[in-house]
Amino acid sequence: MNGVPSLRVLPSHAQQLRKYLQACGSLDLRYTVQKLSDGTVAIPVLPSCLPQLDLHSLQHRVTSESPCEIIRIPVPKLSKRERGRSSSETLVKILQELLNSHGEGPELWPAVAHGLGAERLAQMGRISRDGFRTPVVTMLLGEDHWVTHVDNRIRYQFDVTKCMFSSGNITEKIRIASFDCHGEIVVDLYAGIGYFTLPYLVHAGASHVHACEWNPDAVEALERNLQLNGMSHLCTIHHGDNRQLPLCDLADRVNLGLIPSSQDSWPVACRLLKRKTGGVLHIHHNVTSPPHKTGCESSFIATVERAPKTRDKKVWQAWADETAIQISTLLQDITVEPWRTSVQHIEHVKSYAPHVHHIVLDLECRPLQFKQTALDVDSMFG
Repeated sequence: MNGVPSLRVLPSHAQQLRKYLQACGSLDLRYTVQKLSDGTVAIPVLPSCLPQLDLHSLQHRVTSESPCEIIRIPVPKLSKRERGRSSSETLVKILQELLNSHGEGPELWPAVAHGLGAERLAQMGRISRDGFRTPVVTMLLGEDHWVTHVDNRIRYQFDVTKCMFSSGNITEKIRIASFDCHGEIVVDLYAGIGYFTLPYLVHAGASHVHACEWNPDAVEALERNLQLNGMSHLCTIHHGDNRQLPLCDLADRVNLGLIPSSQDSWPVACRLLKRKTGGVLHIHHNVTSPPHKTGCESSFIATVERAPKTRDKKVWQAWADETAIQISTLLQDITVEPWRTSVQHIEHVKSYAPHVHHIVLDLECRPLQFKQTALDVDSMFG
């Protein structure tokens, strides 16, 4: 029989039965759920699963008056994923035909750009290991390397042949934008093109940001972006190795946005915090969780849904607690005074690979004298 087999049901039961079919491995993900002219909907079913499909059992999941039958859809609608794959395959086929007939001639890249609705094309290679993480990019069409990207109403410009753009950090940029930093001095030890510097200024309302960056190409983009967003007057750029930064005792907040680890600059961050009041360190780090092993299939199924998340959080917490102790020791060594450090929050930014997670530790750091002073003031007023 022609057409894609589909389960015809009322719209009110479609979501429930779709989830059931997907859990059973019977849902055909190549196609989308389709509304029919009689008001019912058709849920695509894999042809290979039809013999095992129990319609009697499915009928029990809906009211007895509701339709629940297998029909055939002659021209089903492709799912969003398949539509994208189809477009990609069509483009690949066109390029293959063009290459076979003309070779890599002058018509090739303009044709690709036209198909993609673009004016310029670039080919991305591996990230170089030059200390700056410079991208290896070849321009295929167009001469202007500078592009503009907008994140959370902030405009970023950068040269694609010289600088990376970390789109995966958008959740952390949005989180920083939610901070209330009015009246605060912030130091961004790894500023790049302004990924976090600009949210501190544009949205969080920081009084001033000291932005540290050693890549000259990133510094050029940072200067552009500060001007582009009208924030140049509120930012001082320090070009060079942040471990040589001459500043100290001025920061309410220090951002350490380097992965896999910013540990080399922890002493710098501690030196930057205000001696009398302290502040908050935002420490980025890649934390690795040990893989979980189970003895049987049933225990594996039980742990898939809950245990990995809980287990990972325990590992993150252990790392955060150890870091808090190390930072407290560093602060005491630098100031010759005791400090109290406390974990405010642990934010999961993204996963790099199985069991490897980019997290941010918000660590509050206060001199003990600051706490005692606050208690003394309270006692004065009863």
